Amino acid sequence: MPKIYEDYSVNTASPMVSFMPPKPLVLVGLMGCGKTSIGKRLAKRFDIPFCDSDTEVEQSAGCALTDIDAIFGDGALQDGEYKIISKLISQQVQVIATGCLSFTYERTRQYIKENAISIWLKGDLETLTQRVTGRKDRPLLEPGREREILSKMIDECYPIFEEADIQVKTVDESANLTVDRVIVSLTDFIKQNYPGYHVLRSV
Repeated sequence: MPKIYEDYSVNTASPMVSFMPPKPLVLVGLMGCGKTSIGKRLAKRFDIPFCDSDTEVEQSAGCALTDIDAIFGDGALQDGEYKIISKLISQQVQVIATGCLSFTYERTRQYIKENAISIWLKGDLETLTQRVTGRKDRPLLEPGREREILSKMIDECYPIFEEADIQVKTVDESANLTVDRVIVSLTDFIKQNYPGYHVLRSV
């Protein structure tokens, strides 16, 4: 099993990037962990595309995520996420932000593990609660019960997220600093797991 990296500190700001990822980078984690904001900045550092799988699933289905199972039947959302995420991974090297439960679906998780580099943005309960409380774009949460629901999701999902290739803790800091720490951990992971990988270009 690949080594898991949890490097929470970076000694140098904005580490130099002198490689291109050998595979698509797939960000996983619960709502509020920063998959979209970190993903966009990470993609910009590498000058590669960024894609949000939730947006792609909704565009493909023609409706909101919360309505997919009701309209198309039980399991339609899981099937749709698998189809979209596997398609995105197969297209090109890019950064993909996934839905908060996407990695918990076994078929989707196995495809990601075999064909991409997964990065878990691991937020603690306090950080996640602070970021999502009062937000109206989090359909899995209920106003006033954010902390309770997130706590249950952490208990259920974090043991599965442990299977990600890389772990990077998300804390209350500048998004660019989190991106720096992602790049440091990613560099270490590639050195360990792709020792013969050649630098393609400087970014």
